Amino acid sequence: MEKTTYEMSLSKNVSVEVYPGDFAWGAATAAYQIEGGWNVDGRGPSIWDVFSHTKGKVFEDQTGDVACNSYQLWDEDLRCIQHLGLTHYRLSFSWSRLLPDGTANNVNPKGVAYYNKVINDLIAKAIMPMVTLNHFDLPQDLHLRGGWKSPEIANYFDSYARFCFKTFGDRVKFWITLNEPYVFAKLGYEDGLIAPGVKEPGSAVYLVGHNMLRAHARAWHSYHAHFRHLQRGKVSIALNSDWAMPSDPGSPEDVEAAERYMDFSLGWFACPVFRTGDYPESMRSRIEARSLELGLVEGERLPKFSEDEPTVLGTADFFALNYYTSRKVNMIHPGPGELSFRADQGVEGSIDPSWPICGVSWLAVVPEGLRKLLKYIKETYKNPDIYITENGFSQMGPVVLEDLDRCQFYHDTLQEVSKGLLIF
Repeated sequence: MEKTTYEMSLSKNVSVEVYPGDFAWGAATAAYQIEGGWNVDGRGPSIWDVFSHTKGKVFEDQTGDVACNSYQLWDEDLRCIQHLGLTHYRLSFSWSRLLPDGTANNVNPKGVAYYNKVINDLIAKAIMPMVTLNHFDLPQDLHLRGGWKSPEIANYFDSYARFCFKTFGDRVKFWITLNEPYVFAKLGYEDGLIAPGVKEPGSAVYLVGHNMLRAHARAWHSYHAHFRHLQRGKVSIALNSDWAMPSDPGSPEDVEAAERYMDFSLGWFACPVFRTGDYPESMRSRIEARSLELGLVEGERLPKFSEDEPTVLGTADFFALNYYTSRKVNMIHPGPGELSFRADQGVEGSIDPSWPICGVSWLAVVPEGLRKLLKYIKETYKNPDIYITENGFSQMGPVVLEDLDRCQFYHDTLQEVSKGLLIF
């Protein structure tokens, strides 16, 4: 791959260079976070509409009813994308804007027209669209039918994916089935902090994660069997991960804790897809052991993959990675009767006091963690092509135009990635 020099001036005496000429530069969005237009032109409700309209569920009772209003202001967004000089743009489809009740029996032509315009406008400006089929916003009608806890969700998702492949796949060459199944399953069904706001500790989180993998696998196999030979696209699933490091590198217990942290986060989904076709051994053995201690039946909490269904192993054409922060990790020893994801994992992460915090309390800025995570993925998951599909810097309060902290973040992050390019 021919190398060239890329330089981006960020602030005085700050620059980034040495990237391959075909390196992909992009930005990422999600439908519910930017589109608005929540009840116009035939769009059906999603679980996030219901969740955010429930008082007390979201900070300051904010909603995505308008958000950035990209549904009305797409042309302005496109100008911003061009101004940034991006080569790629990641967006997600609103499932309920295309299929208001979640099924292909009810297609919304205005939703199809909207995404056709977005895709065509991007391509006309030589910007490659990367489309996520579902970014947390399941149609509310499907949630009422059992949602991600129901085994039938895999069929509904496969039908939706086929519809999208058939309708848009002549132009879209990068597909992501699902965004951050770890975050959605844990925060949505273990902690109840995001839509749909379910709190069933130690049980629903694994069932939901399992059904998301089943749905992803079906969609990948559908694309591979029916669309790939004509459309020549690629399909993956976006996985998020912190970089975990032992609190005390000299402590074997902390080293083991960091490894387990990675297994229960990134490995939970990456191991079945990229490595073995099953969950990490440390994850399955700990959950089963704790289940027996609690008097539960083996396999009752962490499901097993059926040989009668499409295999999940090998169902990604590239590694889509979302990275934001890192953690220092040590063991914890939960009580014998505690039923929770935290108790199963048996570790906890903390923030090093030396790491800067941006915007929200959990988001420590650790650029070197991204380089170490990229190396870990290359070594652990058979050296896949990697797209960093999310990464960023959070801010609260009034907009600061002299944005030196964000400039420094981009400088440091891109330097760490460039080091990885030279090493790998």
